[in-house]
Amino acid sequence: MNLKSLLSFILVLLIFSCTPSPEKQAQELIEKSIEAHELSKSWNNVASIKFKKLTRLLDESGAVEAESEQWVEFRLKPYFEAKLTWTKDSILHVVNFNGSKTSYQMGANPIQNEGFLKAKRAEIDAAFFAFAQPWNLLDENISLMYEGEKTLEGGEIVESIRVENLNGPKPFWIYFDPVSFRVEAIESQGKDHKSLLENVTPDQSTGLLFPKEQKSYKIDDSGKKLFLQAEYLYSDYQVTFE
Repeated sequence: MNLKSLLSFILVLLIFSCTPSPEKQAQELIEKSIEAHELSKSWNNVASIKFKKLTRLLDESGAVEAESEQWVEFRLKPYFEAKLTWTKDSILHVVNFNGSKTSYQMGANPIQNEGFLKAKRAEIDAAFFAFAQPWNLLDENISLMYEGEKTLEGGEIVESIRVENLNGPKPFWIYFDPVSFRVEAIESQGKDHKSLLENVTPDQSTGLLFPKEQKSYKIDDSGKKLFLQAEYLYSDYQVTFE
C-alpha cells in the first residue's frame, strides 16, 4: 500500500470512528427532545398526572362514528398505576391498574372476564403511549435506532427514530422536529393497517409540554394519508410534583 492510499484509509477510519452509532444518535436526540419538552418543570419530579381526554372516532367519509370522554390518571411513583373513568348511558365505568392487576367496575358490577380485562389494560398502555412521549422512550426494555431525516407527506422534514419494545411484537417510529426537537408524530403498525398520530397543538400550562390536540390518520405503506380516523383532545391537566 503506497503512502497516499494509506493516508486515505486512515482518514476514512477516523471519520467512521468519530461518527456516533445509530443507537447513540437516537439517545442524544431523545435527550434533546426531553429538554425541549421540559419548559420549567422536570418529568423526573412528576408523582401523578390527571387529565380529561375526548376521543372521536371517524369513518372514511369523515362522519363521527363514536365519541367518548374519559378522566385519565397516571401515578408514576413509587410504581406505575393508572385509572380510567367515564360515564356511558348514566352508568359509571372505572378501570384500575394497581401496578400488578387490572380491575373493571361497571356501575355496581365488577367485570371478571380475563380477556376483557386484558383489553382494558391494553387501553391503559395505549393512552400512556400516546400521552407520555418522549419520556417513555427511556424504558430499559426499548431498543432505539436513529434513521436520519425523513420527509412526511406535505413536505415536512423530520428526524426519525425506530423504536422496538423488547416485549412487543412490532416496531414504531417517532418523528422529531429537527430544530425544536419536539415530537411531531408517531407512526405505528396495527393489526391490518398503519397509523400516523400527529401532535397538532401542545399544552404548556403545567411547565411540561403535553399534547392538547392529536389527530390519527390511516396511512398506506408509503406514508400517504388515506383518511382521518381519530381525534383526541386533552384538557384540565392536574400534575402533582414531588
